[in-house]
Amino acid sequence: MAPAEIPVTPSAYGYPLLIKQLLLTPLAHAPDQEIVYRDRLRYRYRDFRARIGRLASALVAQGIGSGDTVAVMDWDSHRYLEAYFAVPMMGAVLMTANVRLTPDQILHCLDHARADLLLIHVDFLPILEAIRGRLKTVRRILLIADGSGAPAGVPFDGEYEALLAAAAPDYDFPDFDENTRATTFYTTGTTGLPKAVYFSHRQLVLHTLAVGVTCGTNPSGQSFHRGDVYMPLTPMFHVHGWGLPYLATLYGVKQVYPGRYQPELLLKLIEQERVTFSHCVPTILQMLLAAPEAAAVDFRRWKCVIGGSALPRGLAEAGMARGIDIWSGYGMSETCPILTTAQLKPNRPALTKEEETARRCKTGLPIAMVDIRVVDEAMNELPADGSSVGEIVVRAPWLTQGYLHDGAASEALWRGGYLHTQDVASRDAEGYLRITDRMKDVIKTGGEWVSSLELESLISQHPAVAEVAVIGVPDAKWGERPLALVVARPGEAAALDGDALKCHMLGFCQRGLLPKFAVPERYLLVSAIERTSVGKLDKKLLRQKYGNN
Repeated sequence: MAPAEIPVTPSAYGYPLLIKQLLLTPLAHAPDQEIVYRDRLRYRYRDFRARIGRLASALVAQGIGSGDTVAVMDWDSHRYLEAYFAVPMMGAVLMTANVRLTPDQILHCLDHARADLLLIHVDFLPILEAIRGRLKTVRRILLIADGSGAPAGVPFDGEYEALLAAAAPDYDFPDFDENTRATTFYTTGTTGLPKAVYFSHRQLVLHTLAVGVTCGTNPSGQSFHRGDVYMPLTPMFHVHGWGLPYLATLYGVKQVYPGRYQPELLLKLIEQERVTFSHCVPTILQMLLAAPEAAAVDFRRWKCVIGGSALPRGLAEAGMARGIDIWSGYGMSETCPILTTAQLKPNRPALTKEEETARRCKTGLPIAMVDIRVVDEAMNELPADGSSVGEIVVRAPWLTQGYLHDGAASEALWRGGYLHTQDVASRDAEGYLRITDRMKDVIKTGGEWVSSLELESLISQHPAVAEVAVIGVPDAKWGERPLALVVARPGEAAALDGDALKCHMLGFCQRGLLPKFAVPERYLLVSAIERTSVGKLDKKLLRQKYGNN
């Protein structure tokens, strides 16, 4: 028997899952809530809706319509948030350009995305000048002057605020198919040119709802709810700012956008605007805690999700010592991005402080509607015993369906009907995942696998360590051996000679937390550790630079 069809009443509204529907609740519940940009501007949600309408009207006047692509190069700002809504709500595609890539990489991304119009902040004009004569598809360029005024002699098709001031606020955003592409952006892997992932309105709405269900229902902290004040510390060009600006808007919370990341200003905003919820990569939190101004900041109301890279145990302890409610989240560019969060389960036996910190540093539990598995090479699911290690594969309603204009890579991503993350992990009896490495970064020494992430977490617990990266380097006897690259805290370099760090690591062996063969013999003190454009450790570059040491 065929499944029963739902009768359709001709006058019934089908309610497509479109980004515009995320605005209904905040405009009804909190029209006078604030959106803040740095220490320069604040306005209300009702003004936000008007500015979205003005931006859409201005883009139409520039010849942008359904199916066209609008690229943005800006710092984290209210303008970016306006583009998050206005561009896809028109039926156009928002392309978020990674401003930390090289000019040639940015050129490739704009051309590959077939961008029609570029919104660009005045700070990025040197990049534009380097590529402008080679752009193939961009036919309009609008300047974001950000209060500095348009530079003389540079041709543009308009300035953002001037165009909005002259445009009508009452743009009527239409209904269309919820599977229409809303966004495109580019992954920043360490090999080859960046690849484009893409997401529909339906996917972004479902991701927003699932993250809200997961983060908004935890009874014991580690939550994001309608009483919070939100400030993202993840670039808005990267995976929709982890999707959380959409959720913050749906909630109708006060939002604070810091522009360019400057430690003194970020700390000032946390204090002045009473920020309670943020998210960032480990490097940003390390930067904030190390800033001299941090000593006077009360962090006890602040909740912070760490993603992009593993949360080192030492950083978690440092954050918790300052009163920060800190925990891990996990996802990828290909997954919109959030898949898991390391929230503590309610109504469970109390954990020791050490157990709680370890759990907060895990990859975590899947959020609502995520089917996540740890499998072997034959796609057999491995037992949840905390020790069986395999690749994470996943299904969820919001995963990219492929790489734009790259069918072969798309099939490889989705082989076997699950999205392959290339992350190696185990799963414990409580269901918590713990990533042990990227498949390309795991170290094989004497036939045994060693997790570089585990070594980094343990080394980070030395009180004199500010940052650490562990890579595998060739070894004539063992095939590979781990090499630790360590940045010392200010004034602490003398405490980090190789013997001190090795003794620190052997202590974990004595406690049964690390096999002795995994302890690095060699530790290099470095002034800085190379990272990718989104703040991840660039281990490919580190292996090239230090592989022969």
